[in-house]
Amino acid sequence: YPQGINMETVNKIELGDETIYPDEGVLQGVLGDSYPAYCDLIKLFDDNMMTHEWRYYHDGSAWLCKVQKKKKTIVWMSAWKGFMQATIYVPEKFAGEIYSLNLSEARKEKIRQARKVGKSTPCMFEIRSSEVLEEFDQVMQFKITLK
Repeated sequence: YPQGINMETVNKIELGDETIYPDEGVLQGVLGDSYPAYCDLIKLFDDNMMTHEWRYYHDGSAWLCKVQKKKKTIVWMSAWKGFMQATIYVPEKFAGEIYSLNLSEARKEKIRQARKVGKSTPCMFEIRSSEVLEEFDQVMQFKITLK
């Protein structure tokens, strides 16, 4: 690693500067090779008539993207060096149903091991390539149907 950088600082959330809006150029710089997968993700949101909006959140000192269908928040996204993290929070009472979706065992295990956030189970996806979007879409559609 370059001088002054240790392992822990390498994998940290990006977009920490409130004055720099995460436009396409900024996102391309942060995401690198995974940028095309992020574009596919945005297309998936558009195809499902969802809106996405980047805002700077002071509590986390970073820009986050909130994705909504009508007024319901479905996905939260944060940018990391080399990938976009997309998280879908599923209310605890529906969490058991996630495991009946057509997801890989590895994905189910990752969701099982995720630390609960309030009364929700976070389903986190690292968007590094478009392959992951198939499983992501299943969890997203599930969340959309929840009342």
